[in-house]
Amino acid sequence: MTHQFRRTAMRVVLCLLAFAAPVFVQPAPEPQREPIFAYIKKTWTVLTRSYRTLANAAADPKFHPGADGRWPVYISRNENLRRIERQLRKELSPADFSKIRLRRLPEDTSQLSEQGLLYLPRPYVVPGGRFNEMYGWDSYFIQIGLLRDEEVGLAKDLADNFLYEIREYGKILNANRTYYLTRSQPPFLTQMLLGVYRKTHDRKWLASSLPELEKYYRFWTTEPHLTPATGLARYYDSGEGPAPEVVSAEKDAQGRTHYDLVKEYFRAHEIADYDLGEYYDPTRDLLTSLFYKGDRSMRESGFDPSNRFGQFNVDIIHYNPVCLNSLLYLMESQTAEIFRILDRAADASMWEKRAQDRAGRINKLMWDQQAGLYFDYEFVHRRLRPYPFLTTFYPLWAGFASESQAAAVVRNLPLFERPGGLQTSTTISGNQWDAPFAWAPLELIAVQGLRRYGYNTDANRISEEFLSLVLEQYQQSGIIVEKYDVVRRTSRVSGEIHFGYSSNEAGFGWTNGVFTTLFDELPAAERGRLVK
Repeated sequence: MTHQFRRTAMRVVLCLLAFAAPVFVQPAPEPQREPIFAYIKKTWTVLTRSYRTLANAAADPKFHPGADGRWPVYISRNENLRRIERQLRKELSPADFSKIRLRRLPEDTSQLSEQGLLYLPRPYVVPGGRFNEMYGWDSYFIQIGLLRDEEVGLAKDLADNFLYEIREYGKILNANRTYYLTRSQPPFLTQMLLGVYRKTHDRKWLASSLPELEKYYRFWTTEPHLTPATGLARYYDSGEGPAPEVVSAEKDAQGRTHYDLVKEYFRAHEIADYDLGEYYDPTRDLLTSLFYKGDRSMRESGFDPSNRFGQFNVDIIHYNPVCLNSLLYLMESQTAEIFRILDRAADASMWEKRAQDRAGRINKLMWDQQAGLYFDYEFVHRRLRPYPFLTTFYPLWAGFASESQAAAVVRNLPLFERPGGLQTSTTISGNQWDAPFAWAPLELIAVQGLRRYGYNTDANRISEEFLSLVLEQYQQSGIIVEKYDVVRRTSRVSGEIHFGYSSNEAGFGWTNGVFTTLFDELPAAERGRLVK
């Protein structure tokens, strides 16, 4: 493989992340001559938002500024707006301050007439492209890259911002925009707290996080996220109606939104996955309120969209997902670890019991012995949905699968493994979270799950497949992107995606963090073959 690289990374990413226009247009990159690790290191700076760059952070490629050309920035009702304004005036030039408009968040946020950025007190890293805000599960994978690159202060800032979101906005948000106030994203908080602690050994800071950690745990383990019949959790957005960002920004070349395309599909196809009448009224050609509830909840899951929970994932509200409940197992077991660090053994034992109980429920309800895979559990009809998906590796990553279960999952690797790594599912649906696409977070979770159970040969091979694909595409285009086609080994995927947004965003935060982590976990010989 050639190791000539293309164009200086800073110039490329600055162009890619310019938000002057409401619709992001990616310029054609020139030859890249900087090593990929230098690109990644520099990109952390380019993707960082802080007080000094608030005018840039407030700009939202998915929306338009107000009639006066300014972008609203909303402050929590508990905050001192005057203090924050004084602070921002010190940090921002008068020209930049004139590009934003500070507002106090109203008590009833469903009545907001203008969407805007939600204030955070610390710097943060955005994913890139159209995603110019701090995202929930993206930030974990970004943070592991920051910690690897010794950006410990910024890694801690991400965790501190999430603790702030829990205090001021009730939960870790899908991202810090007002249209995300109704939902969270997959919970990685304890991993982030422990990641910082292992670098700083700051017990006082770790102890100070406990009230927010316990509050966020309650968010996931009480109704409506809790399903009492199973004792497990589901994804569930508290909002109603169409997701604002979809109506505003997820449009194809003909101006059709994701919802328009869904209705076209429903008009032309029979749906066997669920009772279509719950989600679509054919007599009036309207999507129902339950459809929008499912669509919003699918976005809380981060898998937006696939057909994993039925067509377009809208039946997700009737499922206990294996990914979410594996993450909650980790939250419980890692909270126990935190309490042991703080010498609170009795509290640790209580959290360990919660984790053990959850693992037992997952293995009872979500393991399919015949298929040798973990599936999601549909609790209304008490059945598994046999839809092979890479989330089958979450129990291995979390560590509660048995040795025989892990072996069975590994025997199923041929279902997912392709020339460029692991495809997300075995189904080609036209959705970006299905075959033939690969996403960095699931590559990392699967590979680390394999390593946890001793399948290092498989983990090394898959890592090399995916890393070589990312590196190859970086050499050709000069950028790292959000997702890849692992069958054709390409990042040119927009023509294959028919639902949701079809662009392949550049930057890209979680791919950067996963690339360096997977690379570091390879044996030296394999690392040498990739990058000489």
